[in-house]
Amino acid sequence: MRHCWPLTPAPPYAAPTGYYEYDEPIRRRSFWPWLLALVLIAAAIVAGWYVYTKIQDQLAQTKPVAVPLVEGSIERLAVENIRAKDLKVRIVRKPRDNVEAGRVYDQQPDPGERIDKGNTVVIFVSAGKPKVTVPSVVGTQATDAVAALTERGLKANIVRINSDKESGTVTGQFPKPGTRIVKGEQVRINVSQGPKPIAVPPVVSFPYEQAAGTLQGAGFAVARRDVESNDPKGTVVQMDPPANTFASKGATITLFVSKGPKESAVPDVTSFSRADAIATIRNSGFKVLVDVVDTQDPSQDGIVLTQTPGPGETSAPGTTVTITVGNYAPPPTTTETTTTPTLTETTTPTDTTIVP
Repeated sequence: MRHCWPLTPAPPYAAPTGYYEYDEPIRRRSFWPWLLALVLIAAAIVAGWYVYTKIQDQLAQTKPVAVPLVEGSIERLAVENIRAKDLKVRIVRKPRDNVEAGRVYDQQPDPGERIDKGNTVVIFVSAGKPKVTVPSVVGTQATDAVAALTERGLKANIVRINSDKESGTVTGQFPKPGTRIVKGEQVRINVSQGPKPIAVPPVVSFPYEQAAGTLQGAGFAVARRDVESNDPKGTVVQMDPPANTFASKGATITLFVSKGPKESAVPDVTSFSRADAIATIRNSGFKVLVDVVDTQDPSQDGIVLTQTPGPGETSAPGTTVTITVGNYAPPPTTTETTTTPTLTETTTPTDTTIVP
């Protein structure tokens, strides 16, 4: 017998609150695969960028660069500019006359030429003017010494000094032989100008033999020249160099020696006044001796009556000319007497005067 139970309405549907042992659990997808994928992608990007930059670096390193212009620059700046282009530098220093020391005067390769990085650029740097060795010139003549120094590119600074060496001989030099100095510099050379000058003793008016002995005793040589002169024959009338000037020992002193007075005509002074006659004779180079005699002619008073030597005669300058000058003396008066006249002899006095 089937029992029938009363039907009750079914409760409304509700979501299951739990799993039954016969239900499969709900599976959720894990986020780790996605994270791993992102990591792998990021790693691939980084690796790609790294490889790309490396390739670019290698390409940049092998890419040719233009050689910079460094000619004319100082050495330090030239080296910095070349190294900034990733190029190497080799420095060659050489003397250069017209370029100051430490400045680049040439380069290889030429500016603007493109070369690979890491290659070498050679720069030529001036070491200044070249140096030369000073030659030995002591003992040579000054002209030869100057020529030897000029041949080496050096200049001669000549200093004249007194020395016992022959005049014109080089007695010393500075710098000493063998020294290396810059080409174009001066070398001092001491050149002898003979012994120290000494004063020339005065010998004018001396007889030649005495004058020559005095000069030779002082260390001078003597030369003689005979000249026309009114001085006595053999007398020194001039000297060159003059007395009391300075000359080197051994120098030659020239003595001008008188040949003796040269004769000339005696002027005619008869009828001249005493004063005019004396002046005329003296101006002609003669001496005067005045002889005074009395005269009874008033017109002859103070007048030259005669002369010796006579007018026009030739005599040596300095010869004495004697002139006779009248002196007026009135005649004596006479007295008449009855006595026998007595004869009285009157002697006319003579006055002789020497006029220097």
